[in-house]
Amino acid sequence: MSERKVLNKYFPPDFDPDLISRRKGTKNSQQVVRLMAPFSMRCNTCGEYIYKGKKFNARKETVEGEDYLGIKIFRFYIKCTLCSAEITFKTDPKNTDYAAEHGASRNFEPWRDETAEEEDRLAKLEEEENNPMKVLENKTVDSKREMDILDALQDIRARNARNERVGHSDDLLSRLAMEEVEEEEDAEKKRLEEEDEKLVQEVFSKIPASGSGSGSGSGDGVVTVKRKADEKEPPAHTLLSSAARALIASTAVTPKTTVPVAKKRKMDGKNILGIKVVKKAKPS
Repeated sequence: MSERKVLNKYFPPDFDPDLISRRKGTKNSQQVVRLMAPFSMRCNTCGEYIYKGKKFNARKETVEGEDYLGIKIFRFYIKCTLCSAEITFKTDPKNTDYAAEHGASRNFEPWRDETAEEEDRLAKLEEEENNPMKVLENKTVDSKREMDILDALQDIRARNARNERVGHSDDLLSRLAMEEVEEEEDAEKKRLEEEDEKLVQEVFSKIPASGSGSGSGSGDGVVTVKRKADEKEPPAHTLLSSAARALIASTAVTPKTTVPVAKKRKMDGKNILGIKVVKKAKPS
């Protein structure tokens, strides 16, 4: 399959680019571009607010006779979204921004704050040159402001340190509470184990030995039971003495006795119903 996009074009051998006539156009023609409003503005005709980022189909042209250090300045034409009045603004390379030119006023101009601060500083310097008392007052005000700032900063630091200590104390208290709970659980578990041990000793501690008289068992005929460390109940036969185990074994293995068979009761010639049956003699 061949390429759909043509990369190479055919030029005939007798092609001469000098013979091509150039198109005549205006020197500063306008171009249609798609752009967004670079700042929020208000239309001077209808009072409609146009927010920053609103998209427009604008016309772009180069401003004649204006530049900044050899950088060209461009002008853009847009229309109000409500009354379709023409609004123009242009680039401002000096402040790396845009400037409203005609048809709308900018809502906020950042350089105005800087200009106001500069004017206040110059007026302050002029007053201080002619009035030494004003210099002293300004220094007093400045030192007071610095002390207020330092006090506020110290309060913030103290609050942060107190909050940090409170956090650490909360963690410590929670840890101590957890340890107390664990200790209580361990004590409860130990108490239950002691109760179980006591109950086991009461039930299984004393078992009478059957062969104590023969001298094979202990001296007082008592078997003492000791519980293992693995908390498992020992088998029952291990709790008895050797004499008791021998006695149980002798009683378990006994010879079989013959049970006498009951003699059949004579019915005296009567059947089960109690009727006497008389047998006839056979004829000779």
